[in-house]
Amino acid sequence: MNLAAVNYHFGSKEELFQSVLTRRLDPMNQERIELLEKLERESSGRPISVEKILSSMLIPALKLARDERRGGKNFLRLLGRAYADPAPFIRHFLSQQYVEMIGRYKEAFQKSLPHLSRQELTWRLHFVMGALSYTLAGTDALKLFAQVAVNDKDNDELLLQRLAPFLVAGLKAPALGDTRKLELVSGD
Repeated sequence: MNLAAVNYHFGSKEELFQSVLTRRLDPMNQERIELLEKLERESSGRPISVEKILSSMLIPALKLARDERRGGKNFLRLLGRAYADPAPFIRHFLSQQYVEMIGRYKEAFQKSLPHLSRQELTWRLHFVMGALSYTLAGTDALKLFAQVAVNDKDNDELLLQRLAPFLVAGLKAPALGDTRKLELVSGD
C-alpha cells in the first residue's frame, strides 16, 4: 500500500492499525459484554463460575476466527502478535479503548475468585491473556488442530477443550501468602 494513501486516509500507520483493530474488536467486545451481562442476569447476584466467564471471553474470539469477512484467523494472529509484542501506542490504545470491557471482566472474576487479591487477579489475567495471545499468534496450534479436526468448528471446540481447563486451573489456584516463598524443585 502506498504510504501517502495511508497518511491521506488515516493520518499515520498507527491510526490505520487502530482503525483495523477498532472495526473488528468493537463488535467482538460488545458481544463479550452482552454475554457477560446475560450470565449476570441468570446468576441472580451469585458469583458466575470461572468457566462461564472465561467462555464468554473466548466464544466471541472464536466466532471472529471463523469470520473471513472480518479477517478471520489472520486477524486473530495479528491481534495475538499485537498483544504478545506490543508497541507502546498499541498497548496504550488497547488499554484505553477497552477499559470498560476489561473492568467488567475483572469485576466478574473477582466475585468468582474472592480468595485472590486484586493485584494477584491482575497478574493471573495477564497470564491468561499471554496464553491466549500465544495461542492466537502461533501457527503451531493450528497445525495441531488440523491433524485431528475435520473443520474449523471442530478446531474451535478442540481449542476450548484444551485451553479452557488450563486457564481455569491457573485462575483458581490457591493464592500465595505474602510470607510464603516459591519453592523450586531441583533435579536432585
